[in-house]
Amino acid sequence: MKTTEPHSSARHTITPPPSWGELEGGNRQSTICRVTLTGSACNGALLVFKAVAGWLGHSPAMVADAVHSLSDFITDVLVVVFVRLAGKPQDCGHAYGHGKYETLATALIGLSLLAVGALLLADSASRIWRVVNGESLDSPGVIALAAAVVSIVTKEALYWYTLHFGRKLDSPTVIANAWHHRSDALSSVATAVGIGGAIALGDKWTVLDPAAAAIVSVLIIRVAIDIVRQSAGDLLEQSLPQDVQDEIMRIVGEFPEISDPHNLRTRHIGMRNAVDLHVRMDGEMTVSHSHEITRALERRLREHLGHDAIVNLHVEPRKG
Repeated sequence: MKTTEPHSSARHTITPPPSWGELEGGNRQSTICRVTLTGSACNGALLVFKAVAGWLGHSPAMVADAVHSLSDFITDVLVVVFVRLAGKPQDCGHAYGHGKYETLATALIGLSLLAVGALLLADSASRIWRVVNGESLDSPGVIALAAAVVSIVTKEALYWYTLHFGRKLDSPTVIANAWHHRSDALSSVATAVGIGGAIALGDKWTVLDPAAAAIVSVLIIRVAIDIVRQSAGDLLEQSLPQDVQDEIMRIVGEFPEISDPHNLRTRHIGMRNAVDLHVRMDGEMTVSHSHEITRALERRLREHLGHDAIVNLHVEPRKG
């Protein structure tokens, strides 16, 4: 006997998000799009401002920072497109829904972060090498420093704004996008240090810019690897964390009519937790009674895994 009933999930925890009821379905999707589009508008404005400031201020570092903002802008577009796809209801071709689209978007964001970090690191190393070999770098103008400061304040505000909603919506895609904002803010910090140092200390200290950028790029790469590792695990059907699986078995143990839970299989399907489990019950029990018990167990599991969790229970007769 198998019962399947989809209901919401908490990610890497068995406690559902407190405000989930207010953000289900279309509300959740529209909130993600609103948050993302807010960031997109800011990224577009920063992109233009930093590119112009880098050109007028003769600052290659600020031009590179503008390229980083371009990657953020592209990321925002990816989030909007994939979250809309993930919000589509189940259909005959996607019995488990379209939640994996959001996971795929998270992976793409992580990969784009990784690429940006690697490019920034390579550029910083190249510029440091040029200084080591006696080449002098151009001294930037004050307008480039002003652009870096504006970028830091704006992107840090966007980071906290996006992270707040990412946690509230329990969306790894939005959280990953928040880190993309933070990476741009850190990049601008490095740019500001380099530009400020070059302006205050003279041409001999222009190496401060690429040195700081190299440190920040390593941080960006580290965050990107974490994001890619997590999303890849979900796409490859990685099981839920062991503490969550242990809690599932503990809940099953609360039902005296059920014995020998086995063949536990768990995974993430987008934002939903999925559980498949075989259990044994008295072979003389009526189908109606066993159905009531499994329904009660499903309800208990969804209290911890989320009301959109997918729970499949297979009942077998108890031996002996």
